[in-house]
Amino acid sequence: MNPQELIKFLGILEKLKCNTRHNWTTNGRQESVAEHSWRLAVMAMLMEKDFPELHMDKVIRMCLIHDWGEALTGDIPAFEKTGEDEAVEDEAVRSLLERLPEHLNASVAPLFEEMARCETKEARLCKALDKIETLIQHNEAGTKTWLPLEYDLNLTYGNEICESFQVTRKLRDEVRRDTMRLMEEEKHGN
Repeated sequence: MNPQELIKFLGILEKLKCNTRHNWTTNGRQESVAEHSWRLAVMAMLMEKDFPELHMDKVIRMCLIHDWGEALTGDIPAFEKTGEDEAVEDEAVRSLLERLPEHLNASVAPLFEEMARCETKEARLCKALDKIETLIQHNEAGTKTWLPLEYDLNLTYGNEICESFQVTRKLRDEVRRDTMRLMEEEKHGN
């Protein structure tokens, strides 16, 4: 990419810093899409030894790019997202990829396709960690930030994809225990 193209493309992706998610941080502000993607990639990096059979550089790349479409569409919470919303986000990703030089498009586009099919272990791990990171952030922000539907959702969100690996299953179980502890504390006024 020439410098001007790179600067322009990064300017589009900068919106991921501006676009907020439904999640809140521990200091009481909404989390940005970029913050979520960054911590998701860090999570994958820190878990590399748990998945020696996987191509973890690919997983980390997937984590970094998985929400690129939201630079153009903004974030829609999973419990509100429709098939139409997903189609709009897919089109946003296509639009972004078209702006990349051919050699970069050729390396990034297949990652999006792989994530969409969710057939490889790497894509399933990215998706499982995405769900778990979201739940960890929900727990960190505390029940004051939850909508009524999130009490059940925090116990079930990502359960199916997290069954893909023993490590993600155990991590999801631990996050669920944290969720139940928070609900119990809230019930008792702690």
